[in-house]
Parts: sequence; C-alpha cells; structure tokens
Amino acid sequence: MNIFGNKVKLRAIEKEDNTFLLEMINSPELEYWVVGSSLPTSSIEQGNWIDKVGNSHDAIRLVVEEIEGGPIGFANIVQIDQVNRSAVHGVKFVSDFRGKGFAKDTVRAVMKYAFETLNLNRLESTILEYNEASIGLYTKACGWSIEGIKKQAVYKNGKYNDLVLIGITRQDYEQIQQS
Repeated sequence: MNIFGNKVKLRAIEKEDNTFLLEMINSPELEYWVVGSSLPTSSIEQGNWIDKVGNSHDAIRLVVEEIEGGPIGFANIVQIDQVNRSAVHGVKFVSDFRGKGFAKDTVRAVMKYAFETLNLNRLESTILEYNEASIGLYTKACGWSIEGIKKQAVYKNGKYNDLVLIGITRQDYEQIQQS
C-alpha cells in the first residue's frame, strides 16, 4: 500500500533505492540539518540496511516520490508505541525539492495515515534549533506545537545545540481537518 498526498507518493523502500538513499546519508549538507549523526556509509552497508530494514508494526520507513517522478526524499514513522498510540516522525529531502511544498504535502500525508489508518493518538519529533525552515514547516504549515527545548542535546558543527521538541495529537489534527 502506498500513501498519497497531493504532490507526493510515499512507498516502501526497494533495493533500487540504494543509490538514492546512499547519496542522502552521505550528504554533508543534509547532515547539517538533521538530528543525529551519520558515519560515512558504503553502498554495501546501505544495501545491507535496506535488506534488513523492512517495515513493521513499530517502524515504517518510506521513500518519497513526486507523483509523476522519481525519489525526492525520505519519511518515517518510527518508535510506534501500540499501547500509548504514539510515534516519532521525520522527513528529509534532497535540496532541489525543498521549499516547493513537497515536505508540507508529505507531513500532511503522514499525519493522515498515522491518525486515520494507524489509529495513533500522537506524533512527535525533534528539530535542531537552527533549522528554522523545518520548525516552520511543522508548526506553521502543519499545525504541530512546540512542546519544549532539550538544552545542548546534540553536538554538531563544533558546538552543542538545543533540540526543539514538537508534537501533534489526534485531537489537534481533527481540529485542523475541520477548519
């Protein structure tokens, strides 16, 4: 089953995505914007990850494609907690497709799937404090709320950076749908 937005299709990862995902994981520019850190990854390591990463009831990882095109990004719903009905979500896109509405469409499609199909009650994420575009995407364009700051939580670019904690509940999502 694929997940559709207005501009994007989210689908399971295939072996053929190895090169695309490898370029994303090894991109210094993307590394700057995302939480966590990556090690240099080989095509063999990336292929092994694809072989073992299949989607499950506690983690869904997806390639984002333009409706009529090829891969442009990655999205996930991970740490799915079946008892508390919550999960962690994130997206990342290659630079040519940022600022063109693809991320907004992806986040909205993920929210719809998470709340209406998976029956989750809450989605959350963390964003580096300096990633104002992502903070705006989630809070202004998609209705998420800033819930707190995790001080000096990620060492990146030679300093400790704060993480902005964001989240949205099913109730918030339903209110957005009604307005």
